[in-house]
Amino acid sequence: MILDTNAISALQGNDKKLIAKLCSQVDLMLNLISLGEYRYGIDGSRHRDELSAWLDALTRRAKVLTPDLKTLPFYSQIRHELKTAGTPIPANDVWIAAICRQHKLPILSRDAHFDKIKGLKRITW
Repeated sequence: MILDTNAISALQGNDKKLIAKLCSQVDLMLNLISLGEYRYGIDGSRHRDELSAWLDALTRRAKVLTPDLKTLPFYSQIRHELKTAGTPIPANDVWIAAICRQHKLPILSRDAHFDKIKGLKRITW
């Protein structure tokens, strides 16, 4: 499963329910978009140095999936599906969903709007 931004935040906060979900995972999977959102939050934090060090350590031990040219059709398809259904979601989350669909992986997130995307499994905690 791929961690959404709120899952990264919960991991940093040592959320026991989230950690229990991750215990069965062989690889920790992150995506560049969520990392960018999280980093943006860090830059506005008074705990910037501590959180930056934590994020650096996390990204060293995790697999980071990035959008590439193969992601484009997944992004376009999801965006068209959502537009047709009249159920748009935040643009960054479309990219995250496209990466999930491309790699055939579920998303670990508390954001229910991911449930609007056909074929995308959302796992929560």
